[in-house]
Amino acid sequence: MFIDINCTQEKKYNQNAFGDYFISKRRPGRLIAVLSDGLGSGIKANILSTMTATMLLRFIEAQRDIKAACETILNSLPVCQVRQISYSTFSALDCKDDGDVRIVEEGNPQFIWMKKNGEVIEPECKIINSKTFSNRHMKIYHIKLELGDRLIFCSDGVTQAGLGGNNLKLGLRRKGLIDVIKNKLKHQPDISSRELSKYIVEYAKYIDNKQAKDDISACVVHFAKLRKLCIFTGPPYHAEKDSEYAKIFDEFEGKKAICGGTTANLISRELNREIITESPFNTGKLPACSSMEGVNLITEGILTLSLAYEYLKDEESIDEINAATRLMNLLLDNDYILFMVGAQLNQAHYDPNLPIEIEIRKNVIKKMKKVLEEKYTKRVEIQYM
Repeated sequence: MFIDINCTQEKKYNQNAFGDYFISKRRPGRLIAVLSDGLGSGIKANILSTMTATMLLRFIEAQRDIKAACETILNSLPVCQVRQISYSTFSALDCKDDGDVRIVEEGNPQFIWMKKNGEVIEPECKIINSKTFSNRHMKIYHIKLELGDRLIFCSDGVTQAGLGGNNLKLGLRRKGLIDVIKNKLKHQPDISSRELSKYIVEYAKYIDNKQAKDDISACVVHFAKLRKLCIFTGPPYHAEKDSEYAKIFDEFEGKKAICGGTTANLISRELNREIITESPFNTGKLPACSSMEGVNLITEGILTLSLAYEYLKDEESIDEINAATRLMNLLLDNDYILFMVGAQLNQAHYDPNLPIEIEIRKNVIKKMKKVLEEKYTKRVEIQYM
């Protein structure tokens, strides 16, 4: 079992900063996440939401009690003197790997708990009023997820999308969002949290004439079976073990990718399978991908890994569809990633004609592991050979 979580965000039209802020952290047996919506938009809202979410995450992590952590924030954060409302609202999640979940909401739209069959559960909640501010209270939920369950959290940029329009005078609202999600899951029941959160944000923009009239955030949690990926890159240090490692790679239960021509030739030789090179057209700045029976993707090595790492750090830097984007999507669509990294040196990596920012394979993989774990909450393991 695995908690697949992803948040997609869009900043308000003509603003240079996100007014919503999402942060998550995975700990052994536990996932903590916070979505905060700052008052207004732009830099001010960004500062308020970032402060709220960051403090909450640290409090929950330190106190191990989401209720106590959120109550501290509830009684501490100030209110706007003009509008007399919270400077920021939030939704906080503390989920264990066995599906035991505690959720606290203050001001954000109520989350959606959707079963695998599309049924929406409306759980009971406990309401706690602020001791400092009379008009502020938080809702506390304690639920138990089952295989296939999804939780959807969002900022009011989603539920208020389309407000005042001809078709949705009162906005999309929570009920409309439920209908949108049900319809999407009907056609794509196995959609990942990443793709579903993207779809929700794009839908909210679409019904607002394709412009974000407010900061939009959608966070999706899916309690699902673990999706696994193995990436083999670089030949093993001991050539006599090529056959052994090729067999381990072939028997891996999950999706598989190979990064590097030498590695692909090794697998082809040991498993007696043909490599088929795809069309070289429209491949961008990288060599074309290849295919092989039993392997989902074959790419060039260090160049592709380095660019995929850059894309993982900043998805907005993607300027074309190429082997690195395909590798990145494969990484993000799986929960557990095993890197099988050969320790045999490749002299091509030391060619002075190659760009200076190209790093050797091991260092790139270590950096990819860090960003996948910290930014995307993946489980990553590196096996050196």
